Formats: sequence, structure tokens, C-alpha cells
Amino acid sequence: MSQVRRHRSDTKMVPVPSHSIVPERDVNEIPVLETRHLGITFGGLKAVEDFNLTIGRTEIAGLIGPNGAGKTTVFNLLTKVYEPTTGAVLINGQDLHGMNIVQASHLGIARTFQNIRLFDKMTVEDNVRIGLHNQIRYDMLTGILRLPRYWKQEKRQHERALELLDLFHMQNLADEEAGSLPYGAQRRLEIIRALATEPKLLLLDEPAAGMNPRETEELMETIARIRDEFQIAILLIEHDMSLVMGVCEGICVLNFGRIIAKGTADEIQANPAVIEAYLGKRKEG
Repeated sequence: MSQVRRHRSDTKMVPVPSHSIVPERDVNEIPVLETRHLGITFGGLKAVEDFNLTIGRTEIAGLIGPNGAGKTTVFNLLTKVYEPTTGAVLINGQDLHGMNIVQASHLGIARTFQNIRLFDKMTVEDNVRIGLHNQIRYDMLTGILRLPRYWKQEKRQHERALELLDLFHMQNLADEEAGSLPYGAQRRLEIIRALATEPKLLLLDEPAAGMNPRETEELMETIARIRDEFQIAILLIEHDMSLVMGVCEGICVLNFGRIIAKGTADEIQANPAVIEAYLGKRKEG
């Protein structure tokens, strides 16, 4: 854990014109994510309102807040599960307006879920290969007739799936049923499948849910390693504050659908509004 904490604390966060902060290393790059006055209303209820967030191209960011604050709704807006009532979402500077889930994925956004969603009866390798679907380079006829291009692509997908599994020390589990894996390994597999789509932004929805302290510590190291090896941005929703404060460089706090604070881990921990709304009120005297 200390290695992950040191990695986070070494990062200098600097302001950008959108009134956000990004890591200094990303300041001259187009942000991987920008939301502008994003909001959605369900039957008159404003679930998310005026949500403005910028994430640098290699930033590990956190989205925290009480249960019901609107965090998963934000993820659904970013991935086009929901169409926003107001505002815009930009991925690598491109507006997602009018796009569907598949088109957003092709632009470079991938996610995992709070409740693990694997194909339990399929092998570990086949679960990863599902994530490689957007890299298939042959047409339907080639696949039906099993032409040479089909076999070449199949070989390439097999090798890539094993390569991704090997990065997370899971290659020896390639032929196992996904549903037979221990809980922590299933979490890693879901992340590997998301990485197989070659995202620029990886969204992790409560990745530490159900994990014990040792698994959570390993997850922190995994998240930092993913960013370093794949050079992508990561945005995570998490209630485990040791994970958030240990690995996130920028943190956004949501309450009743609105942002109440943005800043570094140190700034968020010292923010009175956050302490009251999420971390608990300070004791008097």
C-alpha cells in the first residue's frame, strides 16, 4: 500500500481553464473526459445537476459521496445508458451527443459494475475475448466459411487474451469457468475484459466491494499498474476511503446529485462540507 500512496502523493495537480485540476503531466493534453453542466431529471426529480468534471489523460480520479448521491447515475450518463437532460459529455474532445452505448465504447470508454457481470459458464479466456470483439477485422462471410483471415484473427485474439491475463497473473486460469473463480479473481477478470476493449477511460464502479483488506491492497496496486502500463485514465466510484485516498489523484464529491467539492485527497479530507456530508461530522471540543 505504501508504494501506491507514494505514487499518488508525488503527483502535482494543476488548474485548467474548466475550473478543474489535472495532473501536471496531462496539462497540455486534451482531457480524456469533460462534462459540461451535465444533468438528468427523472419525473421532475433532478438526479444529477450541473455536473462539471475534467479528467486528465492519465489521471486516477475518484467519485465519492453518500448512497443515493447519484454516482452510478453519472456513470450511466458517461456510458450512454442514459441520455442527459442537460449538458454534454466529451471523450477526447468529441461530444457523445446522439451516440449510443456501442459508439461510446468505440470512442474509448469502458466500465465495470458494482455487481460483477461475467459470463459464469464461459471460460476465463472467452470472457476476455468478448472484450476483444471491437477488434475483429473480418466480415460475416469470412467467419462463416472459416477463411484464412478468420483463423489469423482467431489466433491473434487468443494470444492477446492470454497476454492480458498474464499481466494480472491469471494466464494459468484461462481454461477455468469464470464462475468458479474466487471473488477477487472475478473482479480482476471483469477489469481485464474492460481493458480488452482498449479504452482511454476506464470506469470502475465500487471495485473493492466485498473485498477483504488484503484484496483491497492488491486492488490499489492493480489500479496504479493499469494506469502506468496502459497509459489510460481511471475514474472509480468507491466507499472504501483507504483505497480512494491511497490511489486517487483528483477526487470529486457528490451529494444529492450536485458536486460539493473537488480537489486532492488531502484537500477533500480537510473539507468541512465533505466531512459533514460523507465522512461524518467532526466532534466538537
